[in-house]
Amino acid sequence: MEKFEPKILAFLCNWCAYAAADLAGVSRFQYPSNVKPLRVMCSARVDPLYIIKALKAGWDGILVSG
Repeated sequence: MEKFEPKILAFLCNWCAYAAADLAGVSRFQYPSNVKPLRVMCSARVDPLYIIKALKAGWDGILVSG
């Protein structure tokens, strides 16, 4: 049997969470390949409709981080 790895879409705030993810990359830390970071200007501006559309498009999980 295959091990299930969920596809996760991460909405990351440009000023907070994305900067942290970028620093992790510069520091050569690795995050799982099943997580796709998506930079947004502010996590508070993520419309709930985007989350619904992402789930309908086949993403298994959504992370909104600021």
